Amino acid sequence: MRSLSFIQDEAGGIAAQHSRYDAEVMRIFLALLLVLIVVPGWSGEERLALLNDRAQMTVTPVALDPRDPGVRRVGALTYLGGIRLNSRDPAFGGFSAMTLVGDRFTLLSDGGNVVRFRMGADWRPYGLHFSYLPAGPGTGWEKRDRDSESMAMDPATGRIWVGFERANQFWRYAPDFKAAEGRVAPAAMKRWPENGGPESLARMPDGRFVTISEEAKVPKPHWRGPEALRLHSRIGLIFAGDPLAGRARRFGYMVAPRHDVADAVALPNGDLLVLERSFALPFRFGNRIVRVAARDVAPGRVARGRLLATLAAPLIHDNFEGMAVAREGGRTILWLVSDDNQFPLQRSLLLKFALDG
Repeated sequence: MRSLSFIQDEAGGIAAQHSRYDAEVMRIFLALLLVLIVVPGWSGEERLALLNDRAQMTVTPVALDPRDPGVRRVGALTYLGGIRLNSRDPAFGGFSAMTLVGDRFTLLSDGGNVVRFRMGADWRPYGLHFSYLPAGPGTGWEKRDRDSESMAMDPATGRIWVGFERANQFWRYAPDFKAAEGRVAPAAMKRWPENGGPESLARMPDGRFVTISEEAKVPKPHWRGPEALRLHSRIGLIFAGDPLAGRARRFGYMVAPRHDVADAVALPNGDLLVLERSFALPFRFGNRIVRVAARDVAPGRVARGRLLATLAAPLIHDNFEGMAVAREGGRTILWLVSDDNQFPLQRSLLLKFALDG
């Protein structure tokens, strides 16, 4: 029989082991608690991928018609060239909005990543810079916190406005996204679909801002006409100035069947270009570029645009979501950028057209 003292020593050793185990459990518990305090929105989801500050990007020319590189016309547009954008950075891509001032391009992804560069007639980007939004809805841990889908810039001040889906908010940023200056959740956007909100944002020449919901239809009480037509309507909002400073007034926009609104941009004369997007199985995107007369971008009106061009197979096609307009040698230039959804079967494309109609 073992001595009593031995049994007591063994019991003491077991008690010590339990004490160490309890201490380790407590340390793990406190560490998890600290994570939940520091990152209140964390629920085990993978951290949103952010661009590395070591910017790297390559470009490859693309043709309007892969079967015939000589094709230059599509509707009222003349194709002036295009490139595919690539990077080794795993967070690269997903571009949903674009601004252009001079030769300075700013591309914004639907995860809050920002790619800036300059590019001339040689199609060689330089001055490349990667960054990400300094603030936005939520904690920024998950993609839903930074679902940035639209963007507009005041070229005079450099200030930038960004529209966020899911949150249905607009945020204003200092030039080059140095800091967030303010935000607003317009009451008129409160009931917009979580994944069908302010996909477009255009700053008009007179200082107004215009947004059209990707999916929100004009409510039945506000619709005069057949229900079948209302199903193709989208709610548009007009802000007299900075969206953070005033109330919005509504108008309607008629989208083509099986299409949704992807972006909008103002022309120098006050007309509005609207980018519509469709998707069909097995895996095929299509886009329509529509011109809306300035007089129809007004409170209470229902705008019906004029089709300028359709980008669909067999021509180059992808999930185009961003537009920018410039002037070159007396011509109006339209740029399009695509959202590849960071999916291998899609591409990040940047295309250039002259607007002839």
